[in-house]
Amino acid sequence: MNICVFCSAYSLDDRYSAPAAEFARLLGEGGHTLVWGGSNAGLMGLLADEVKAAGGRLVGVMVEMLKHKGYVGADELVVTRDLAERKAELAARADAIVVLVGGMGTMDEVTEVVELKKHGMFDKPVVVLDTEGFYSGLRTQLERMDAEGFLPRPLTELITFADTPAEVFAQLKA
Repeated sequence: MNICVFCSAYSLDDRYSAPAAEFARLLGEGGHTLVWGGSNAGLMGLLADEVKAAGGRLVGVMVEMLKHKGYVGADELVVTRDLAERKAELAARADAIVVLVGGMGTMDEVTEVVELKKHGMFDKPVVVLDTEGFYSGLRTQLERMDAEGFLPRPLTELITFADTPAEVFAQLKA
């Protein structure tokens, strides 16, 4: 499976990096391909290192202005003109999307794919690994949107949340 991961390019403390590393090991051991932002920096670099060490494949998709941060050991590195093209390429190459902790770029990516799913323009699973309750605010807001009729489809058809890396893979298999 080609698993696209949205996450931070910043180095984070162990409470966030350890679950990300565990997720990456499971991805690699499962023989999956990591499709990600292609960076060697922060959590992105950690993911790539762990996936590669566990025997997985790496497909990076990065924007031209950041190619100097490209992961050297990637099996494939695609360079796009801009962020919009990058997001489209990531989604096109994915069999599923997993969201790890991240900042504004991660929020932009996840909200775009959920919006595409809402309109039937993307039909792949989207699972959020809610490490340390990082996405509890997002989850609460989405549940409110669902309960108050702002979503045309049930929330569980658009996005799901997992508490552990193993639960992410259980949801992807389901």
